[in-house]
Amino acid sequence: MEKSAKFNLVRFGLLVSAFLLLVSCGNSRKTYVLTGRIISKLSSKQLLIVNNDDIPGFMPAMTMPYEVKDPDGFAQVQPEDVIRAEVVVEKPNQFYLEHLMVTGRSGAGSSPAGPARHVLMIGEKAPDVPLVNQDGKTVRFSQFKGKPVLLTFIYTRCPFPDYCPLLSRQFAAIQKDLAKNPEEYKKTHLLSISLDPNYDKPPILRAYGLPYMENDPKGFQHWDFVSTTPDDLQKLVGSFGLEYSEENSQISHSMNTILLAPDGTIANMWPGNEWKPDEVADAMRHALTPIQSTDEHR
Repeated sequence: MEKSAKFNLVRFGLLVSAFLLLVSCGNSRKTYVLTGRIISKLSSKQLLIVNNDDIPGFMPAMTMPYEVKDPDGFAQVQPEDVIRAEVVVEKPNQFYLEHLMVTGRSGAGSSPAGPARHVLMIGEKAPDVPLVNQDGKTVRFSQFKGKPVLLTFIYTRCPFPDYCPLLSRQFAAIQKDLAKNPEEYKKTHLLSISLDPNYDKPPILRAYGLPYMENDPKGFQHWDFVSTTPDDLQKLVGSFGLEYSEENSQISHSMNTILLAPDGTIANMWPGNEWKPDEVADAMRHALTPIQSTDEHR
């Protein structure tokens, strides 16, 4: 989710495989100097997603997840920091960062949408842009008036299991949870919005979404996978405070999951991917309950 690696995902897989094979031939601990920009930070796993520069002898420039074994350094760095660190390789498929040092700060990962946009807060209304779902039908937030709508941003070619695929698994758990109560299921809706509109056309979105619904197409009645135009996508990511950029088929983005109240205003937001499906499902149920005015209690 992360800034482009200067080559497509197929080459990414081949290069990483070749690297692991090369490392497997050696037994000694090796270190390499890494420079690059932090895309995101996952505190629960002591993990950084780094858009690294070319690392001679290790790998070309790309965006990669790195475990960090430098607690003090990890605590100090933040997304958008430009860093220098050591990559330590001890055995095949095991490498991590240590001796982190911040050398600067970059705005390269911010959304290339021109002037700064207003980031929506709780109680403000989401922009009602047209979206095209997995069946080629146009949908809008406004057509779900009266229902809590949970939405998030993903893209089908995301190569990191703990990012877009994780968000989709979390949504699948919420879908399954809400389906236990037909009334709750009927009165709620889920939306996964693609960050890759040039590739994620309706057939791609449908093929991507089906496995998360246990291959039951009826699930699309409750959960839409949608894309929009690049311009409208910029409106959405700007409004919901996401950092987003795209280059050479790889996408760099932060994460935010948003609950729209039945009136279309923002009821809650969960940045990142560390939220729990049962917590969010309960928030959707709570949004179903009308809030009585003070006068009604008198």
